[in-house]
Amino acid sequence: MKEACRFDAIIIGAGQAGPPLAGRLTQAGKSVALVERKLFGGTCVNTGCMPTKTLVASARAAHVARRAAEFGVLLEGEVRIDMAKVKSRADTVIANARRGVREWLDGMDGCTVVEGHARFEDPGTLRVGDERMSAPQVFLNVGGRASTPDIPGLDTIPWLSNTSILELDRVPEHLLIVGGSYIGLEYAQMHRRFGAEVTVVEKGPRVIGREDEDVSAAVRDILEGEGVDIRTGVGEIAFARDGDLITATLDGDTIACSHVLVAVGRVPNTADLGLDKAGVDVDERGYIVVDDELRTSAPGIWALGDCNGRGAFTHTAYNDFEIVAANLLDGGHRKLSERISGYALYIDPPLGRVGIGETEARKRGRPYLVGKRPMPRVGRAVERDETQGFMKIVIDAESKEILGAAILGIEGDEAIHGIIDMMTVGATATQLQRTVPIHPTVSELIPTLISEAKAPGG
Repeated sequence: MKEACRFDAIIIGAGQAGPPLAGRLTQAGKSVALVERKLFGGTCVNTGCMPTKTLVASARAAHVARRAAEFGVLLEGEVRIDMAKVKSRADTVIANARRGVREWLDGMDGCTVVEGHARFEDPGTLRVGDERMSAPQVFLNVGGRASTPDIPGLDTIPWLSNTSILELDRVPEHLLIVGGSYIGLEYAQMHRRFGAEVTVVEKGPRVIGREDEDVSAAVRDILEGEGVDIRTGVGEIAFARDGDLITATLDGDTIACSHVLVAVGRVPNTADLGLDKAGVDVDERGYIVVDDELRTSAPGIWALGDCNGRGAFTHTAYNDFEIVAANLLDGGHRKLSERISGYALYIDPPLGRVGIGETEARKRGRPYLVGKRPMPRVGRAVERDETQGFMKIVIDAESKEILGAAILGIEGDEAIHGIIDMMTVGATATQLQRTVPIHPTVSELIPTLISEAKAPGG
């Protein structure tokens, strides 16, 4: 058997955690092999954040152009969409970012980039094609992919995932989306603004079911206000071909569509790594089990990013890298449990979220306060004539700990960071209330929001 090439560390996957970790390890004088089997940059660069937000920006430009007359700006003729150009712009963003990651790694002293599929032969040895490599430290950053649900007739139609939908160079006539969560709703509004008829089908009783009911209802109102057909509580879904069209049967109601996007969740890319040979445990969904410092059940092996089930975002994957690097190289003792969970839904206006909502606060069994302000009472929103949504904060009534917040409205994805930052340093709602924010901004209403907080029903 060919002798394995020795490294100080092997990193599997060039997503958001792998490349920066390679950078820190090589800076510390370690020899590193970074193995990538497909696309450098991972989900964010290739099929997630960067291309979708590029498309969202094009859709918003169309939306703003259609409203131009409301602001005294007169445009001649109807707003038309050149979908091929929209796609080309997104392709350019992807290509530039992917090339940037690859060039960064290729120029990294001490880093050997290997293209191929890595599989464990034992805890410290991996095979990539005909090559074997070993290291005392192995870091898994293998990400995830769209899950495929068991829907009757799905295998008979040319359905789209969040990856293949990026290849569309024309606007769908009628896009049906299975899944009323974050990915599905972003694509729903985007393609509606491009001019498609859009239907969203959700088996649960409401869209974005993890959010508080008022947030879910407000998001639904925003999308339905733009002409998106949303159907919740759908128990039975089936598909069939009908010539060039697709027939969808929804609890006995039949509708025709031109395209189907399936967006019902994601699964980790862990089934074909030989994890059993390395002694790495996974849970019932295939996610790698890690401790509070991202160590797996096998000594010398860590798991970062989507594959560990402890965060499904670019920023949590990067934070995984920061935790591991600090603990291994800087003498730190950082932990996952110290992370404040924040995220956003990038419809327009966006939803910025941090911590727990009112539903979870109620389950704690402790008294809490809720501050809520509709966006028509936010000066910045009124000035921009974008007054959909609201701001909401949840506070522990006794300790004044900030439990969580939601800002659904213009610049909500940015304004939420003031609350994220204060929660991260352990500041109380009282301390945040005493800050002096800049006027006119969305953030300036956060102290007012806190001052108006009261017990639910009060």
